[in-house]
Amino acid sequence: MVKRSEPADNEVILGILNGSKGILEEIYRAYFPMILQLVVMNNGNDDDAKDVFQESVIVLYDKVKKGDFVLNSKLKTFIYSVCRRLWLKRLAQKSRNAGNITEFEDVIAVDDDIERHEEKDRQFSLMEASLGRLGEPCRTIIEDYYINNRSMQEICEKFGYTNADNAKNQKYKCLQRLKKLFFQV
Repeated sequence: MVKRSEPADNEVILGILNGSKGILEEIYRAYFPMILQLVVMNNGNDDDAKDVFQESVIVLYDKVKKGDFVLNSKLKTFIYSVCRRLWLKRLAQKSRNAGNITEFEDVIAVDDDIERHEEKDRQFSLMEASLGRLGEPCRTIIEDYYINNRSMQEICEKFGYTNADNAKNQKYKCLQRLKKLFFQV
């Protein structure tokens, strides 16, 4: 199965309240790639992304520790929005003639980005469910080839097909079944 390592929002909040050190690692693993992409695609680099992400985690941590934090969206959306605002602020500071942060609104269309991320999340969930319903040996063939990067020859030997072309034909049939399951939902 495709493993997604995004912690539940309430787990994160409880983890912060309880002083869990591991929760910060989970937040980083789950959400930093999204922020890295945001910053790098908008005139930043890896270090900028790390700084902005760290600041957003501090904002989250402080708000949760105050005890009156109410999450009105997904945690992912909250972190993305905080990072976006922090990055816009940095862009404004970097630009000598930028007197107004709204000049950068066109640079980062947050609503579109969040919708795109949520749609990808939804599609990953659908794909995971479709893979779960696919059955064997198809699920393992698909996972071995696309996730574990195994060659057709390795799959041929693992499943006892007479040659790699037969394994390739089976993979094709499995993909067709997966597509059918995916688009049924």
